Amino acid sequence: MGVILAWPALSIGQAAKPAGGPTPATPVLVELFTSEGCSDCPPADYLLARLDAEQPIVGVHVIVLSEHVTYWNHDGWRDPFSLIQMDERQRHYVEQFRLDSSYTPQAVIDGAEQLVGSDTKHLVQAVANEARQPSQPVTITLAALEKGSVHFTIHAPASQGDRLVAALAQDVSRSEVTRGENAGRTLHHVAVVRGMKQFSNFDGRELSLSAVNLDRPTGTSATRLVVFLEDPRTGRVVGAAEQTLTNQ
Repeated sequence: MGVILAWPALSIGQAAKPAGGPTPATPVLVELFTSEGCSDCPPADYLLARLDAEQPIVGVHVIVLSEHVTYWNHDGWRDPFSLIQMDERQRHYVEQFRLDSSYTPQAVIDGAEQLVGSDTKHLVQAVANEARQPSQPVTITLAALEKGSVHFTIHAPASQGDRLVAALAQDVSRSEVTRGENAGRTLHHVAVVRGMKQFSNFDGRELSLSAVNLDRPTGTSATRLVVFLEDPRTGRVVGAAEQTLTNQ
């Protein structure tokens, strides 16, 4: 049976924009560092899926990424979605937030706040808080997925050194864990990162990104391209967008 969670009523609608006409939903990026080898992670995976599916905050579009780390690959179970690249990205956040060490499940919101990824109340509140910050419009065009790689173009306002990060992510409808802390459990993941890359020159250029095992058909469904702009001085995400892809 899945974990039953209730959205904290105080958070719904907090990030709505001021009156004066309809405005586009503000994107907020939630990165979840997780592992199939961690028994504390399934509730956080479930919460991330709910955020993605239910979009509980008025005026906010929550963009999610599930980033599986490798340091739980012991006790006889290797997370098939773990990437050393995710370990490295999390270590960057350890330094940025001056933490003692990496941990799972960890949620990072717009590169600016971090907390335990299964903490529903504080995660939703953090998303609402970050939605109040200025956001640059980012547009994905001409995105085409073919043989495990995507080619795409990004349009964003001229920036002063912002870097673009692009991720190819895939939903995993069913993953059977046979060993380790989650032995015997069937896990479900959304937006599992299979490839991530940084770009310094990106506006209007054709870009490409390859992924790991993206063509594996078993237990996988939608593939999405997630792009976001980071301020290299602070690590804050200043703009984001996503698009669901289909194979060409």
